[in-house]
Amino acid sequence: MILERLHAEYGWEGLARRVPVRCFQLDPSVPSSLKFLRKTPWARAKVEALYVDLVTT
Repeated sequence: MILERLHAEYGWEGLARRVPVRCFQLDPSVPSSLKFLRKTPWARAKVEALYVDLVTT
């Protein structure tokens, strides 16, 4: 849900600018991004922080 909301708000290019990871830059998709974020705590933390900023502003 978080990733889908961020994608709807920013698109893949916007996500790639805000959180520069390959899963948002090269052939992005929700399943591949979720797989990467589950394995990468620092990237997941950045995505979660971006979501918190989105919903609180």
